Amino acid sequence: MIRETAVSPFVHSGSPARVVFGRGSVKTVSDEIDRLGCSRAVVLSTPHQRDDAMRLLGSLGALGVGVVALAEMHTPTSVTARALIEVESLDADCVVAIGGGSTTGLGKALAARTGLPQIVVPTTYAGSEVTPVLGETDSGVKTTRRGPEILPETVVYDPDLTDSMPIDLTIASGLNAMAHAAEATYARDGSPIYTLMAVEGLRVLRDCLPALIEVPEDQDARDGALYGAWLCGTVLGGVGMSVHHKLCHTLGGALDLPHAQTHAIMLPHTIGYVEESVPDALTDVAALFGGSAGTGLYDFAVDIGAPLRLADLGVTVDQLDLVADQAVASPYWSPRPLDRDSIRGVLRDAYEGIRPNTRRGPLA
Repeated sequence: MIRETAVSPFVHSGSPARVVFGRGSVKTVSDEIDRLGCSRAVVLSTPHQRDDAMRLLGSLGALGVGVVALAEMHTPTSVTARALIEVESLDADCVVAIGGGSTTGLGKALAARTGLPQIVVPTTYAGSEVTPVLGETDSGVKTTRRGPEILPETVVYDPDLTDSMPIDLTIASGLNAMAHAAEATYARDGSPIYTLMAVEGLRVLRDCLPALIEVPEDQDARDGALYGAWLCGTVLGGVGMSVHHKLCHTLGGALDLPHAQTHAIMLPHTIGYVEESVPDALTDVAALFGGSAGTGLYDFAVDIGAPLRLADLGVTVDQLDLVADQAVASPYWSPRPLDRDSIRGVLRDAYEGIRPNTRRGPLA
């Protein structure tokens, strides 16, 4: 007997980005430049990863024209302006970004201003490389926009480049990726395909992150974590963002906090916040981590030694009011509306690192 399944109406659009995945695939970047019809590639990186960018440039031979190692967290518009001058002086016809979300962000910002095609070579689990979303910071305020001109044309995932990722960054970056998927499960513009990808991405990272804590050089776990990050990022690229990303973007833009660690800390609290309104949408997340979705994610973060407190990032109590005010002033869609007192409570719980939805008594 065939069991009937109720399916709600939906619209699904797949990503047109080309993905090349596998160990050693960084060697294919030259082929991907050729495939795009380009011949003057500039390699982007942060100052910290300049050596990685120089090695990649060397592998490109005559196809590479220089390195611009200026990328910073939260993609400041002032940095993009400086990078744009260098890219134009090199007469580049494409950009190749190697690194994490900061470098990917710079590549997107340049592409949005110039129309240059992009190739991204991720070295973390950021996931932004497969989204048509650009977040930029100007005067302490981070804003986002999306459009087809922002989506990179090609992403080259080489797990070899993640093998040396420090374990603390591995954990934070992995939870950052998981936040993309967890939030997507209740997105108003989601689809059954994106839900499947989100749950699979969460499952893979749930299994791989503890394995990497035990054996950081476990290549199978590294491969799996990068695969999971691709799934989670692809989901983020296909659906709208909600309260989790709103709070993280506000915290990052206003206080210049580290991106991955901020997402890792906020994840259990933002999921716990919306779970009261859409518990059915988060059933799969709760099943993966045990208990409710918010508390299950919190317990998982504790078990893997993830950062838990905004206070440990240097946030002060009085700054929570600034963030709460900014977040509710221009909110993203949320299944549970953002009221100022509730958001201030979510931020205070994350500041202290307590288990979601367990506070009793008034907020300080």
